[in-house]
Amino acid sequence: MQHVAQRIKNMKPSATLEMAQKSRELKQQGIDIISLSLGEPDFDTPDFIKEAGIEAIQENYSKYPPVPGFLELREAIANKFKRDNNLDYNASQIVVSTGAKQSLANIFLSVLNEGDEVIIFAPYWVTYYEQIKMAQGVPVVINSDISTDFKINVKELEEAITDKTQLIIFSSPCNPSGTVFTKEELKQIADVVAKHPDVIIISDEIYELINFSGKHESIAQFDNVKEQTVIVNGVSKGFAMTGWRLGYIAAPQWLADACIKAQGQITSGTSSISQRAALEAISNPPEKVSYMLKEFKERRELVVNALNEIKGVECNNPQGAFYVFPDVSAFFGKSYQGQTINNASDLSLFILEQGRVSLVTGEAFGSETTIRISYAASKESLIEAMKRIKEALGLLN
Repeated sequence: MQHVAQRIKNMKPSATLEMAQKSRELKQQGIDIISLSLGEPDFDTPDFIKEAGIEAIQENYSKYPPVPGFLELREAIANKFKRDNNLDYNASQIVVSTGAKQSLANIFLSVLNEGDEVIIFAPYWVTYYEQIKMAQGVPVVINSDISTDFKINVKELEEAITDKTQLIIFSSPCNPSGTVFTKEELKQIADVVAKHPDVIIISDEIYELINFSGKHESIAQFDNVKEQTVIVNGVSKGFAMTGWRLGYIAAPQWLADACIKAQGQITSGTSSISQRAALEAISNPPEKVSYMLKEFKERRELVVNALNEIKGVECNNPQGAFYVFPDVSAFFGKSYQGQTINNASDLSLFILEQGRVSLVTGEAFGSETTIRISYAASKESLIEAMKRIKEALGLLN
């Protein structure tokens, strides 16, 4: 007899991983699929980082590491915050985890009790919502759309905060929209949250190095919320190290201590080899990997220009990450050979079946009128994918 826990039954599978799996299955059948569904850089990990990992193996970094990470790495991360963000943290405030996804889980498990509310800016990364539910919290979503560049109204934030609010979470640069909050916009958010000193901000900055707007801005720079802010970051996106599985937080000391306690009973320390590779990545100036940013920017322009040529697709110009998040509601109600498009999920499957391009419905990210397209692929693949998408959408009437 199967006894699956209710928390697992209530959990939705990751839509991004689900679409990636569907595209893999079609590829195995010999169908030519271009996959633009996963948020994974297509670059290889830079050689200078790989060499540090190889050296760690040769130097026998094969024992259990400390739960929060090697002190040398945590000091390097603290130095990175000072160097890149002008933020002051002690190494004791840094906790290294097995990917930023675990960093988030640590925070939710450390802070939330049953019924506590977490305000999420939508569109949001799919995992936020499900992890909050798993920690017995209640997600409270503040919506936005393409008309505001997917940025929330601060008045709505103020109205959403209640006595039950424990956390507020958002990402900048944002997955899935590519939206980047300006310093002024972050200050407005900070000023609202500062009125509620018991509320914690989770600032997901995993796409920090993929920012086309200029200098990255963190909400932790504002003194009135610094002690209310926990930054989540990692090496997956900016250094093309997804498989190394290493994320980290910078947090108020009490929260860092709580996350260490939680992690100590779940995974303990992150892979020692990954930590040594991450030490090399983080210790170097960001300019060393800026070639990826340049390439991503060129791809963004290619994709945005192509989408803007498709009648019915409304696309803004995202300022970060490697996604476009076009509004496709103009196609709802249209049909092809008896198949009617009722929503973004229908359209995503239609593009997969008719256009042989895998992407993700915006509904998974709390946005009902959009689709997410990752441009972490070669220019040749992107050109062909945009052609296929245009042809597939052209079938609908």
